[in-house]
Amino acid sequence: MPNRLETAASPYLRSHATNPVDWWEWSAEAFAEAERRDVPVLVSIGYSTCHWCHVMARESFSDPVLAAYLNENFVAIKVDREEHAEVDSTYLAAASAFTPNLGWPLNVFVTPAGRAFFAGTYWPPTAVGQHPAFRQVLESVTEAWTARREQVETSGAAIAQALAQSRAVESELVADFAPVIDALAAAEDLEHGGFGDAPKFPVTPVLRFLLDCGARSAEHSPEAAGLADRTLRAMAESALRDPVDGGFFRYSTQADWTDPHYERMLYDNAQLLAAYALADSAKVATGVAEFLRDKLLLPSGAFASGLDSESTVDGKRVEGFYYSLDAASRARVEAPPRDEKILTGWNGLAIEALALAGARHGNPEWIALARGAADFLLAEHVGVGGAGAGQRLVRTSIDGILSDAAATLEDSGMLAQGLLELSIATGEVRYALAARDLIDGALAAGATGSGSSPFGLSGGSDSVLAAQGLSTEADISDGAHPSGLSAMAAAAHTLFALTGDSQYRDAAEASMRLVGQLAAQQPISFGSALTLMSELAAPLRQLVVVTGDETGEASSGDAAGATRGTSDGSAATSAELTSLARTLHRAGGIGVAVSQAQADAFAASGFELFAARTATGGEPTAYLCEEFVCRLPLTDARALEALLSAN
Repeated sequence: MPNRLETAASPYLRSHATNPVDWWEWSAEAFAEAERRDVPVLVSIGYSTCHWCHVMARESFSDPVLAAYLNENFVAIKVDREEHAEVDSTYLAAASAFTPNLGWPLNVFVTPAGRAFFAGTYWPPTAVGQHPAFRQVLESVTEAWTARREQVETSGAAIAQALAQSRAVESELVADFAPVIDALAAAEDLEHGGFGDAPKFPVTPVLRFLLDCGARSAEHSPEAAGLADRTLRAMAESALRDPVDGGFFRYSTQADWTDPHYERMLYDNAQLLAAYALADSAKVATGVAEFLRDKLLLPSGAFASGLDSESTVDGKRVEGFYYSLDAASRARVEAPPRDEKILTGWNGLAIEALALAGARHGNPEWIALARGAADFLLAEHVGVGGAGAGQRLVRTSIDGILSDAAATLEDSGMLAQGLLELSIATGEVRYALAARDLIDGALAAGATGSGSSPFGLSGGSDSVLAAQGLSTEADISDGAHPSGLSAMAAAAHTLFALTGDSQYRDAAEASMRLVGQLAAQQPISFGSALTLMSELAAPLRQLVVVTGDETGEASSGDAAGATRGTSDGSAATSAELTSLARTLHRAGGIGVAVSQAQADAFAASGFELFAARTATGGEPTAYLCEEFVCRLPLTDARALEALLSAN
């Protein structure tokens, strides 16, 4: 039996390479083999840090008897949901027709044409509680395939048709946020913090919306900010946060944040770093940033996807044991394995968070970490010319091996937003240019595509799904992280704030009209979209500080960096003005501090916000604008502070 997984670009797939199951990777060849043999396909979807994925692998997929039956009667495909996000979302949507409360592992039985006709999650080798035995499931599917083929294929075709016809419906943008905040407040767990009952997730996009709304609107500030602060404080003080390493676990199985599911994901911790930085919780933000640096940072400068929930104890895999130990005890045992897969979108979230937090809290090390990840992605996942120039954006890689999985809109959008945030933090226009390239590529693809979104994928969707007629519009809801639509729209709006080019704002607004009604009805599922809609509903405030430094050293992102090359008095003013810009940024507007050379470079590259921005008489100068209409330049930090406070 050939081993098709041992050289896969996914650690999750590699972990199944020793199974007696004759696994295939996601490919057209696997479905062709099923067609040749006239057998159904098991598409088994999971990820490296998933506890129950590990359990099923040990119990069912390692059982030689079960594997023999599976090999004889099926073609088995193993999929990493993080690598093939579109495959996961497509089959998750299809599986919802058969069973509620889906999760991972997600096991979907499909025809050789890819049509789903039965699905479930964890199936043990022997029946346990509500979980039937895996052998029972396999035999039932085999019986249906051989004895009721027409019914199976009819059901699969109907589900595929329903998915293909699903389209987002345009509606008005949310303009009144009071009902939204009230709905979120009604869902608050007043005793333990957070939203709803068990299981309890951070839902960081919602927290970002509340922080943004609180900073942007005096009307909503007390309730929105209070709700966010209570949840952030509850999580920081709970078992969800690792007291040793400083990072956060993925979720808690209990309403009081106890009994976490111990996997630690890059996307969770990146977003929480940004949230705690904006909430000025410096201690917690520092802990999360150090976790990213110490546990997820790879030699390449990029960040790994996550840390496993399980560690090896006395030769056995045990969930959570490692995290029950103090620092000294952890040093004596084997640490949970790291998923070293580099995901473009999730690294984009990390770049954004580190750049934002580094600038806001005056920490150049965090900005340097963001720069390292960005430089790796631009060199290895985007390359010269960028995705907008027709070069395929890479979704994921590991050890220099590039996955052939199609990049998603979230990859483009999250990376673009991260690059823009890094450009604002450093003053380096090259990152903004790379972001513009990505956004322009998505707009060009959207203009030629058939979807309802103004954004599309320059490299196309998953080729196997497309060939089977299963390509559907991406999920527009924000779950654990922004949807591709929200991420790209947010990046486009940031680009508008820097360029003044209305096509980017128009695209952001058009995107949000696809989710406006749903966001008002289900705010817990549309945090990132609501954040952007709150920005679109308010006048755009912009603050540019030109430090007068001609050397470009103000790009370090900290207040001290803004003072180099100036006189003592000028240095103090530069530091004060820079601090005000950093405080405004993402807490009510766009704030950026640049040297004169950097301002000129932005202006020359078409970023209108920087046009004619000069250091008056060589002294640090601030330009406070609203929708690109600017007040007279200011060199007095106290006067600027008064204007900001008045608004």
